Amino acid sequence: MQAYELTHLLSQRKDTNKLYLEFLKVPDLSMGVYVLPAGGTDPQSPHTEDEVYYVVSGKAKIKVVDEDRAVQAGSVVYVAKNVEHRFHSIEEELTVIVFFAPAEYSNKS
Repeated sequence: MQAYELTHLLSQRKDTNKLYLEFLKVPDLSMGVYVLPAGGTDPQSPHTEDEVYYVVSGKAKIKVVDEDRAVQAGSVVYVAKNVEHRFHSIEEELTVIVFFAPAEYSNKS
C-alpha cells in the first residue's frame, strides 16, 4: 500500500519550487499535486494520456478546446489525451490533484 497526506505533499511541492509534484507513478496511473497562484499562468500543454483534475481548493476557470468552465473546491474535470486545455482567470490559489492514465509520458513517442 502507498498512502499520502495532502499537507505533506504540498510541503514537498513547495520545497521543489515547482508548480507540479508527481507523487505516484505506476505503469497504468500517475498522480501529482499542481498548485497555481492567484493571477498566475498555467504553462501546460496537451498530454499524451487522459487526465482527471480534482480541485482541492481555490477558484479559477479551465478552458478545454473552446469550452470554458468555472472550477472550485470539489470540481472534477476529465480531459482526453492530446486535447488543448489550460486553467486561467485564477482568482484564488488553485490546488489540484492530477490523475494520468496510463502514467504521464508513457504514451509519448
